[in-house]
Amino acid sequence: MISGAASPGEGPDRMCGIAGILAPNSADPTLAAAMGDRLQHRGPDDGAVWADGPVALAHRRLSILDLSPAGRQPMASRDGRWTLVFNGEIYNHLELRRELDGPWRGHSDTETVLAAISAWGVEATLKRLVGMFAIAAWNGQEQSLYLARDRMGEKPLYLGRWDGGLAFASEVKALRVLPGCCRSLDRTALASYLRHSYVPTAHCIWQGVRKLPPATWLCLRPGDDPLAARPTPYWSALEIAQRGESMPFTGSDDEAVAELDALLRRAVAGQMASDVPLGAFLSGGIDSSIVVALMQAQNRQPVRSFCIGFAESTYDESGYAAAVARHLGTDHTTLTVTAADALATIPRLARIWDEPFADPSQIPTLLLAGLTRRHVTVSLSGDGGDELFAGYPRYFKALRIWSYVGWMPASLRRIVSGAIRGTRPLWWRLSGPLTGVRYAGDRVLRVADVLGMPDFEACYQDLICHTRDPGRLLVDGAGGNDPPTACPLRSKLARMQWLDQIAYLPDDILVKVDRAAMAMSLETRVPLLDHRVVEFAARLPHRMRVRHGQGKWLLRQVLNRYVPRALIDRPKMGFGIPLGEWLRGPLRDWAEALLDERRLRSEGIFRPEPVRQLWDLHLSGQRDEPFRLWDILMFQEWWARWNSEAT
Repeated sequence: MISGAASPGEGPDRMCGIAGILAPNSADPTLAAAMGDRLQHRGPDDGAVWADGPVALAHRRLSILDLSPAGRQPMASRDGRWTLVFNGEIYNHLELRRELDGPWRGHSDTETVLAAISAWGVEATLKRLVGMFAIAAWNGQEQSLYLARDRMGEKPLYLGRWDGGLAFASEVKALRVLPGCCRSLDRTALASYLRHSYVPTAHCIWQGVRKLPPATWLCLRPGDDPLAARPTPYWSALEIAQRGESMPFTGSDDEAVAELDALLRRAVAGQMASDVPLGAFLSGGIDSSIVVALMQAQNRQPVRSFCIGFAESTYDESGYAAAVARHLGTDHTTLTVTAADALATIPRLARIWDEPFADPSQIPTLLLAGLTRRHVTVSLSGDGGDELFAGYPRYFKALRIWSYVGWMPASLRRIVSGAIRGTRPLWWRLSGPLTGVRYAGDRVLRVADVLGMPDFEACYQDLICHTRDPGRLLVDGAGGNDPPTACPLRSKLARMQWLDQIAYLPDDILVKVDRAAMAMSLETRVPLLDHRVVEFAARLPHRMRVRHGQGKWLLRQVLNRYVPRALIDRPKMGFGIPLGEWLRGPLRDWAEALLDERRLRSEGIFRPEPVRQLWDLHLSGQRDEPFRLWDILMFQEWWARWNSEAT
């Protein structure tokens, strides 16, 4: 046995990047160590490797809880049966300790998880954890490796094949060090990426690799094929939504406000546990404001809050954030960035998001994470509020559109769609000047697309996808795999929320925040995604989600207890950048090089003709296509970075 696992008195507790290999015979610890080195940004404070027979585990840690020598990972159980590497935070670990036998080496949640698994088993432990996590636990007695991921998908976990067996890691870049792993592009995953701007779970951009879905665990033994094994769910967002629909909250408005307030207070209080400096992102919107308000309400000292401001006033929310911060009395820091600051981050994006990823708000998120890390090690964020409490304007847009067309039989909708599409495109381009609406022709064609959808779920997916027919852009014509849409929920609003909770939230929003923050060695926590809050939100009747045509009604009522309504009530801005203008201006030369026709032809991935047509239409102002172009450009930048890397 080669061991760097902790015993009492050895090294500090570390978590934030995990990796490992499971070989048919003996695992090479030097390979596991090399994987861990690739994750150093996730845990810059320390690293360790443990190996025994077919398994080798690596760990990188950002010190958050128990900075003493008592919690170093990989960590072995007292009876020697289990060895654990763990990434995340368990907010109820002290409650669990009261049910478990000591003695305890220290006060880390890693030790609590290990003791719980030893006492109760893996699945029973997962059902009792409150937190965010990716776990790898080796049972030496069974010769089995258990992998698990938190309910909402806050912490990532990839697994895949390589020449020496199977492997897992927090990020794909760690798998790239292994012979035979991450060498061939998955063209179907690429097509899915073009549809959504991210690669959906459980797929990966590389063949032979996949993501472990949220709220599942997997048991693997030496010689197993990780892609053939079926993960076991221990919690289900759909079951929670169905239960909420069949047993909705029946109390009064005041009772609902009080219960949500109490749940959020408990979630925020639990996530403020830290032995290092802690703060919060504050945009001035509803979600971040309620998190910061509840932090400040439970803290005697001013909470550290952080915001990014933009020189372009159209995209700048920093004034709103500053007003909320003044009212709450936080210690607030704003960094105003210019277009040059934002553009300077672009060369780093492909390395940080090591699958192609094209949510443009990744740029301000990365800048915000960098600002925050200068002052604190942990930051709470307000992500999840739109998905849980119905805050996205697109929900109301989809319902409005379907009210216009959903009454038609599907056969009639297809006929009308075909008739619109058969009209000369020039006529639709001329409809802009006639109607006074810019790009009116594109919007009419978008209506035709909606008419062609078979049902409401397909309509909603179509509204939020970037490229409907990615095969038209790709040399091999691959169509892609979409997240599932079949849903038995009666409410159309609840169906859209569920679709976002299982796809857009874990694969876009949480990937964006995790990778940006971890690139800066900053841990982020998301109180609104405490599963007890999620389960309560699923029980809310429509009138407590939407009222007077406005979403997040109940969340707004809770926030009104802490922040005057006048500071919050304003149109939703999002976290955007002037991407279309930048592509026609300061980013034009960079984009032109990536979209060069000869380059596209030699790479053999994109068909040059439709890509160049899209680019030319955007440059000329005939069409506004920043997002579809950004998807292609981010892939091109990613491909140039990873395809040329020597491993």
